Amino acid sequence: MHRYQVLDDLAQEMPDELGHFSSLTKKLLKNRGIHKNEDAQAFLNPSYDDGVHDPFLLKDMDKSVERIIKAVSDNQKVVIFSDYDTDGIPGAVVLHDFFKKIGFENFTNYIPHRNKEGFGLNTDAIQKFVDEGVKLLITIDCGTANNREVEFANEAGIDVIITDHHLPNGDLPDAYAILNPKQPGCEYPFKELCGAGVVFKLVQGLIQHGRREGWPALSSFSEGVEKWLLDMVGIATVSDMVPLVGENRVFARFGLLVLRKSPRPGLQHLLKITGTNQKYLTETDIGFTIGPRINAASRMDKPEDAFELLSTNDLEHAGIHAEHLDGINNERKGVVASMVKEAKKKIEARIAEGRELGPVIVMGNTHWKPSLLGLVCNTLSETYNKPSFLWGRDGSPTIKGSCRSDGVMNLVHLMDKVEDGVLVEFGGHEFSGGFSVTEDGVHHLEEAFTKAYTALGADDVIKSLIEIDTKLSLDDVNWQNYDEIEKLSPFGVGNKQPLFLFEGVIPDSVTTFGKQNNHLKLVFSNSSGQKINAITFFKIPDNFKALDRIGPVNLVAHIEKSTFGYKPELRLRIVDIV
Repeated sequence: MHRYQVLDDLAQEMPDELGHFSSLTKKLLKNRGIHKNEDAQAFLNPSYDDGVHDPFLLKDMDKSVERIIKAVSDNQKVVIFSDYDTDGIPGAVVLHDFFKKIGFENFTNYIPHRNKEGFGLNTDAIQKFVDEGVKLLITIDCGTANNREVEFANEAGIDVIITDHHLPNGDLPDAYAILNPKQPGCEYPFKELCGAGVVFKLVQGLIQHGRREGWPALSSFSEGVEKWLLDMVGIATVSDMVPLVGENRVFARFGLLVLRKSPRPGLQHLLKITGTNQKYLTETDIGFTIGPRINAASRMDKPEDAFELLSTNDLEHAGIHAEHLDGINNERKGVVASMVKEAKKKIEARIAEGRELGPVIVMGNTHWKPSLLGLVCNTLSETYNKPSFLWGRDGSPTIKGSCRSDGVMNLVHLMDKVEDGVLVEFGGHEFSGGFSVTEDGVHHLEEAFTKAYTALGADDVIKSLIEIDTKLSLDDVNWQNYDEIEKLSPFGVGNKQPLFLFEGVIPDSVTTFGKQNNHLKLVFSNSSGQKINAITFFKIPDNFKALDRIGPVNLVAHIEKSTFGYKPELRLRIVDIV
């Protein structure tokens, strides 16, 4: 069972310089480390002009801008090489749209196939660019680790500009220029930009330099029109799980504003068929509606489908791509459900045979899609409260895997403890990651992970304390308080959605819903008799599975607005029942 800490008890000890804010807003701000009025104003009312840094503070920005201006002016062939995920693809659209707006056409977008080519640059693709006469290659959301591939491009006469945000590991590639705020020697004040954020800085740099030098390509580029590209930056910033503070908060906030007005026909059609109201679009819609369908393209089919959806201006093509992505996302759900069912069947059979599960779940199937394993890991780790490591191949020459933590063990440290000769490579962070396995090592994988887990022991346990912002009553679930909460949005990494504890509340009714009855709904009444719904999807706490207990409970939940249907509804989203 999770342990909880109510944060506002600690926040009360802090000096109070936020006197003019409501009690709830003060608590939420203090819980986020904001104790001064000027910091609170900057956080609640982020300014694009004041909150976005000078792009030329990025190392190599001058070189990048000058090289791209030369390519455009001389009509050199350019290729935009982006990653295939919800950061790389929107980032590719940013640069694509900028080139289109300035009338430059001699470029192509290239997105590698997730399973056939993998992450980052590859020499086969570069050779193709050589054959096509490419003179400049610009990466988006990749390239920092591609030393050999950049050298190959250099020898073939292609200049490479890397735009990336991944942490360098060792020597940097010998590229023409590298835009990465995390590289050594870069004095950019904000280090946590996503890949699309970095390429947007490049666009800002091109515009600033071009206007200063009278670049003819910008003659028809009106002041501030680049802000319409923030819809793509917003999608990437929210989806890529970068901290939503500082410049990222500005990009996410203004990105959502643009998304709600975005004229992109593919986006509009996708929102329509998924029943999402564009006018009220939130970061949750990005995370659960837009993002999964962009990712479905590379996981199930071709990543170019997602790129075309976001970049096309053709109404007919937009509809075709939206329907296709929604369809393969549903197909993806079915495949994942089948994989989960197969994995659970193996686990339950093992338990039925009297063989206890070890400290980690390890299994695989050569027919499992590596691109879907992380989604299956999530379910297994939540169901069995253990770290899960799954592997697959699905036609690929390499055995690849994904892993998810139970919220207790640091996965990167665990994989680092695995004995030599088992893992080919691995990476990620404490809660999720990926790995590849040798042909022989796959047969010893469970034993190797179990030994590594035992070797780490309690020394590497991640604190699993869940932080609650404050205690509320059911009477506090009202639109006025919701408006106060919404001022702190968008929520995500670095700015978690406020979490509340409702102590000793008694549900009027408890029901399950959905085709498989795997969603839970509790109905409460406040002191005025007003009904308040509390729901959770795909997760029913153990103490409610029998549906025969209706008594006082301690409810841990978010307050949210649902725009599904004809009238907005204020409700609680259940996190836990204790």
